[in-house]
Amino acid sequence: MTTYRTSTPLRRTLLRVIAPAALGTVISLTAAQTALAAPADPWTRPIRTWSPYHVSSPYGVRGTWQAGHHTGIDFAVRSGTRVRSVGSGTVVLAKRSGAYGNAVTIRMKDGRYTLFGHLSRITVRPGQKVHARTRLGYTGTTGRATGPHLHFEVRTSRRYGSDINPLLYLARHGVHLPFRLH
Repeated sequence: MTTYRTSTPLRRTLLRVIAPAALGTVISLTAAQTALAAPADPWTRPIRTWSPYHVSSPYGVRGTWQAGHHTGIDFAVRSGTRVRSVGSGTVVLAKRSGAYGNAVTIRMKDGRYTLFGHLSRITVRPGQKVHARTRLGYTGTTGRATGPHLHFEVRTSRRYGSDINPLLYLARHGVHLPFRLH
């Protein structure tokens, strides 16, 4: 048999004084933990999650490129699909750039460079500060391209050939891309 104690004036007073203080400590602690756990600078995918795409050329495939391999990852999407910055940084290039066609290069806050190539239209300018999800332009077929797609590349410097795997780079920042190769 369970017995319930009756409330006394002392118990009611203690509950009114101690409970809010204890609850305030828990709420403060939870807020502090949340601030530490939440990334100060969010990262995202270069195209929206719901945009239908497939990977038409993965990173590192051997070929006739000057570097000897494919230096980025190609997302086959409809022409005119919005292209977004994956994180915060500064636009260092926003113009036609050889085989990349209309391209945007961003120096990210971590010192790496992200390149977005074959754009039909560019909507940012050099020197502009961008954040995750800032629209950079729209996909297209400018430069050396066989169909509409986004060429997404990550480099350790602005030099061609300093590329790193873009999928691993994004994964280190908490962004995982479903990989559908066709």
